Amino acid sequence: MIRTFCGATVKAVGTARPIKEVRRLHSSYDVAVVGGGIVGLATVRELILRHPTLSFILLEKEKELAVHQSGHNSGVIHSGIYYTPGSLKARLCVRGATLAYEYCDKKGLPYKKCGKLIVATEQEEIPRLQALYERGMKNNVRDLSIVDAEGIREREPYCRGIMALDSPRRGGTVVTESEVNDICSAAESQAGSTEGLKYPIAIRDKKGREVRCRFVLTCGGLHSDRLSQISGCSSEPRIVPFRGDYLVLKPEKHYLVNGNIYPVPDPRFPFLGVHFTPRMDGSVWLGPNAVLAFKREGYKVYDFNVRDFADALSFRGLQRLVMKNIVYGMGEMYRGIFIGAQVKILQKYIPELSRSDVLRGPAGVRAQALDRDGNLVDDFVFDGGVGEVGSRVLHVRNAPSPAATSSLAIAEMVADEVEKRFDL
Repeated sequence: MIRTFCGATVKAVGTARPIKEVRRLHSSYDVAVVGGGIVGLATVRELILRHPTLSFILLEKEKELAVHQSGHNSGVIHSGIYYTPGSLKARLCVRGATLAYEYCDKKGLPYKKCGKLIVATEQEEIPRLQALYERGMKNNVRDLSIVDAEGIREREPYCRGIMALDSPRRGGTVVTESEVNDICSAAESQAGSTEGLKYPIAIRDKKGREVRCRFVLTCGGLHSDRLSQISGCSSEPRIVPFRGDYLVLKPEKHYLVNGNIYPVPDPRFPFLGVHFTPRMDGSVWLGPNAVLAFKREGYKVYDFNVRDFADALSFRGLQRLVMKNIVYGMGEMYRGIFIGAQVKILQKYIPELSRSDVLRGPAGVRAQALDRDGNLVDDFVFDGGVGEVGSRVLHVRNAPSPAATSSLAIAEMVADEVEKRFDL
């Protein structure tokens, strides 16, 4: 038997109805998908489209959908420049971006292809920048070009650098709400499963409310390791939460003219590095940093959970990661506390920026998977339970960044895995 963690409300796809109301429809389903973030939403949508005669339910512990990682990200559609040519991440990112734009066009969702400049401010960064250009070309990222200092100023008059990679196809939007509406419409058209099928898995909350199903798919994000352990899977890779704190440019400041400004990534920490990101609401986010979060769902500096903190500190993988990168990590913590230190890094790209131009902004928490040797798990990890019931469970233990950009492509891959494992 699988139980939902945290014992919160169980809901039907795309609705806010508690399980006692769902029972009026039916309480047995072919597939239950646990986790209402963007990967879970995209996957259940893909499964519904492929299998319109089966019944599905999406289970989420919060009162709303997409409130954690999916609701606390930069809102950017990435182009796929950074990833190793031919790798799964590269293919999923490029295809995911294409599907995201097609989805937005079909649904009439607004987005802006504001572009992106990856700026080198030092000579030693130029070889890495040129290598990124080669990667992008091999990954079929369109319209890439290398520009000099004058070209940088033409695109972003306040930005300073010696060379940059210009990617005009990078964009930003928010698609989760429309996905929810899609799923709701598709799910409510189903009649539900009838006699003749067995539902050996019961999913209950702490109040004893129950849904039965034939198969379970979990897309647990920040809790993916704990969900996996419930069905008898290994405790590794372990999820360690890292919080990223953004700054927000004051509305009257207009240092960003066209698009995003990014640094040349450090090969040791390719997912880190402060940047300038315009949002669809007109705001500009700066950052983020990356520091250990003391709570898996902790979006404020002082958010703390004893269990989450103890789990992280006692894990050998985190201990080894910290020892290997203690100086860098202390710098990230310092910049997270003192805004002026973060602004100083940003001034490398926009010298006119000052401490008085920015405010503290929102934060997100990254569900970083670590192995016991302290290595960042940067690939997709699927896992299954053990025994008669456990074999009916599939866990998406790690869906690495940029999961939001790649979500529709990831959904295709996960749906393929579901069909293979469960013989749908």
